Amino acid sequence: MSERVKVAVAGACGRMGKEIIKAIFEDPEVELASAFERKDHPQIGTDAGQVAGVGELGVKIIDDASSAIAQAEILIDFTYPAPTIEHLEICTEKGKGAVVGTTGLSEVQKERLKSLAEKIPILYSPNMSVGVNLLFALVRKACEVLGRDYDLEIIEAHHRLKKDAPSGTALRLAEILAEVRGWELNKVACYKREGAIGERPKEQIGIQTIRAGDIVGEHTVLFATTGERIELTHKASSRQTFARGALRAVKWLKGKPKGLYSMQECLGIR
Repeated sequence: MSERVKVAVAGACGRMGKEIIKAIFEDPEVELASAFERKDHPQIGTDAGQVAGVGELGVKIIDDASSAIAQAEILIDFTYPAPTIEHLEICTEKGKGAVVGTTGLSEVQKERLKSLAEKIPILYSPNMSVGVNLLFALVRKACEVLGRDYDLEIIEAHHRLKKDAPSGTALRLAEILAEVRGWELNKVACYKREGAIGERPKEQIGIQTIRAGDIVGEHTVLFATTGERIELTHKASSRQTFARGALRAVKWLKGKPKGLYSMQECLGIR
């Protein structure tokens, strides 16, 4: 067996951080080298395995991102936009790769991420699920085959604690539809309908958001025309699907040259 990939986990006490640590515990090809949190987090100094519910792993959660990243080969980051960019800056200083699943990045932050990928290998995806990335490919193909007579709608649902809307996955689906149609997304995206809105424009992509309860993540792309409609849907019932996808990305990214990569490339469906 080849040597295990050493990983640093950002936001180790968050919902995704704990799921990633659980997935690492179960994966013989990946090793948890370090785990870190923001400086004021109450669980600093706690064993990462205890926080994740898998027992002691001998890795304490620390508040020094630079030290944590230095101990690993690849960073996994599912935190928030501003700290993610800060962590990637450290990765470039240390010569480490990164797998990023953070959503809600601004255009400026996305451009910074791209520029940092000129120095280190970064795999960035708004959704690490294998199923969702297959959905991306199926949506592209469906849009190409169906042509311009079909109206395009996206419905996404997440838990009540999610802080950004629409989800990064919904926005990526919208980008794919706009790319196929040759539209500028910012000109055709419709995030809200209310009142006497009139007839639906042909050049429009509806993107509707639901936030409720503990929904992990659901995305539907609807193609509708006179007489029929097609719906492509992905439903996640556990965050482990995202964590396992992130580890698959880590193993694929190891040894890659500098550059910006996608989950589609990792899965060989691009």
